Amino acid sequence: MPRMLDVSDAVRAEIGDEEADRLLAGENAPGSYDCTSCRTLGDSEQERTSTVLFIGEETAVLAFAHATCLPSQVVQVTEEQLQGAVRSITADEGHARGVPEQAVLGVTSGLALIAGELHPALVVEPTAPIARPGTVGVGDDFLPLLIEQGFMPLTTIEAMPPVLHGWSVLLAMGQLHAVLQPGTNGGQPVAWWQAHQPLQVTDGWRAAANKHQQVLMFAAPVGSIGRQPREDLLRDALDKAAANGQLVAAALPLAGT
Repeated sequence: MPRMLDVSDAVRAEIGDEEADRLLAGENAPGSYDCTSCRTLGDSEQERTSTVLFIGEETAVLAFAHATCLPSQVVQVTEEQLQGAVRSITADEGHARGVPEQAVLGVTSGLALIAGELHPALVVEPTAPIARPGTVGVGDDFLPLLIEQGFMPLTTIEAMPPVLHGWSVLLAMGQLHAVLQPGTNGGQPVAWWQAHQPLQVTDGWRAAANKHQQVLMFAAPVGSIGRQPREDLLRDALDKAAANGQLVAAALPLAGT
């Protein structure tokens, strides 16, 4: 049965027309799969699905993602990351997980006390180093990539970071849906991060967001924040990351209610 697959020109060029056509015909494509971005179940017979080709120095892995999570694309990764992905695929009974480290961002909501006032905040930390698209090698470019987008490095959390226009936090029906970034060539904003299921926020967080009409976004590289069970511990981790030069931030306008 034909699949609802998107195969980009870049992926087609790597795997060849014959393999691409077999995928589209449903010969080599799975029905159900684990999305390589959000890691939840997808069905290429029922919903648009992107083919994502991860290429290392010697190995290539074809993975699948919800089209709403990722576009079809070729992603350069290190051979070490790719071998880890192959092991996870094998352990997962053939479900193509791909390289979830490339796309998974952990997002935690909390209230940040700045200059005696509580502000709604999101703390973003990837689950693995984020490589610059198109590069090969070991390295973490998560913070440099965000700084290039306008996020400011912080050494302390004592003053409000500047507003980053063009970016926004989408809140709908009191739940967190996405962080939006400017579209290309002045087009419509696109999701930089999108919740697979809307995230619940506390009444206090929502009230602060409605009051200030903006949300502070803090971002740190993998391993610098961790999962903190309480807001005071989260703040301690943020302060430590800032002191170590591992924190960037911006105030993002609130979109929605």
